[in-house]
Amino acid sequence: MGLTTGPAQTAQETPQSMLAAQIRMQGFACDKPLGAVRDRQRSKPDRAVWVLKCGNATYRVSRAPDMAAKVEPLR
Repeated sequence: MGLTTGPAQTAQETPQSMLAAQIRMQGFACDKPLGAVRDRQRSKPDRAVWVLKCGNATYRVSRAPDMAAKVEPLR
């Protein structure tokens, strides 16, 4: 007999919710993540760069494996 998964198990986190959680752990405020767009010009194979828009601020977030994110407030 096969296994079934419920809606809670199949729901995936969005990039903006994952990025918001990460920058909050690093001490930055993101009261409501509104969207995240990958900055393809700044990204490299080993470093993803995103622009994260929150209700209270906008950030450029650079992420590399096994390292804290580099967070730059924009505007």
